[in-house]
Amino acid sequence: MHATPRAFGRRSFLTTSLLIAGGAVLTGCSSDPMKKNAGDSAGAKITLNQWYHAYGEQGTQDAVKRYAQAYTKANPDVAINITWVAGDYETKLNSSLLTADAPDLFEIGDFRHQMVKNGQLAPLDDILGAAKSEFAKADLDGATVDGKVYGIKMIDDIMMLYYRRSVLDKAGITPPKTYAELVEAARALTTAKMKGLFVGNDGIGDAGYLMAWSAGGTLLEGAKIAFDRPETAAAIGALRQLHDSKSLLLDFTTDWFDPGALTQKATAMHWCGLWAMPDIKKSLGDDFGVVPWPAFGASGRPTARLGGWYELVNAKSKHVEAAKKYVQWLWLQQADLQKDWCVSYGFHVPPRASVAAQTTEFGAGAPKEAVAISQKYGTSFPNLWNTAMATAFNDAVTKIAKQHADPAAALAKATAACQAELDKQLG
Repeated sequence: MHATPRAFGRRSFLTTSLLIAGGAVLTGCSSDPMKKNAGDSAGAKITLNQWYHAYGEQGTQDAVKRYAQAYTKANPDVAINITWVAGDYETKLNSSLLTADAPDLFEIGDFRHQMVKNGQLAPLDDILGAAKSEFAKADLDGATVDGKVYGIKMIDDIMMLYYRRSVLDKAGITPPKTYAELVEAARALTTAKMKGLFVGNDGIGDAGYLMAWSAGGTLLEGAKIAFDRPETAAAIGALRQLHDSKSLLLDFTTDWFDPGALTQKATAMHWCGLWAMPDIKKSLGDDFGVVPWPAFGASGRPTARLGGWYELVNAKSKHVEAAKKYVQWLWLQQADLQKDWCVSYGFHVPPRASVAAQTTEFGAGAPKEAVAISQKYGTSFPNLWNTAMATAFNDAVTKIAKQHADPAAALAKATAACQAELDKQLG
């Protein structure tokens, strides 16, 4: 249940539509995510089509069925048709939104400003109301365009640095607080059987963003790309130290978002997400800890990436108000269901502060530390940041870190490409 730029194991996809009505569940399968089950439930005047990407955790699909059943039981006039989409979810969603069969409400990981500009999203300020104060600023900012909020956060996922406690203790190394300490620790912990650090199979992963943020920088400010700065260039250039020292684990059997490299003892430190913590604890017990990505330079700050999923309402739906009421009921009023969704299947922080405070799974140890990291250091992508910008930026980071390209020149070229994309979005 995480919003990461991961690749699915196959390009083909399978969808399962579940028509939820009262106590009845009608199930159908199709290779076309836009094809719904025919007919509404007896007594229902409205059928809302809700899209989810295919979560990997067992029980998630049954959970969303139960939530929809509970709503229809309390609101017999409204049936919920759930479409469960495996594969390239965002591409299929974008295609569907251009058709008459578009969902009435749907989820998305990284919020897209362009969807607001295209008139695809309904503002949700009226249902958010006083609950707005319960959400982290990063969660609200990520879904806010021109002062209006267009998405309600469903789960918060924090990405941070895991480490093997016993391995660091044996080497006399404390968890790194600065980038210089991280480089030295990764070098010292690298042996014939174990690498010091895993950030992804390509040796890059999120590292470019982390270096920019940990140097005190940002990706964009207002209408200007902002990573073309000397301190950012110095930070990203410093990634060469990890590559040149041969202390990075590369080409593992699974990528950074899976905890396998840490649990199989292929690395001493591993950049990964909160969702992996139950598996890590099952394999390692208490022999692990978590810290943010260390600060770079004297003016830098520790950082961590804050992701998750938002619920959105299609502005072109025939049932906008009904869809908004369901979003309000599920993600703003039902604390028990919000806790269930976050911790009964995977492991995620409930975005509402009051619900998170009631979630005992985050009351102590590494889970509590992870929540503190998310609240103090969590940074989200700006909603104007799109895939074209990400490609240009990551291409520059790769050339700098792995091919020793000049950091200033490479980032200047990426800045020009990203600024063109930004200007296009802002119109």
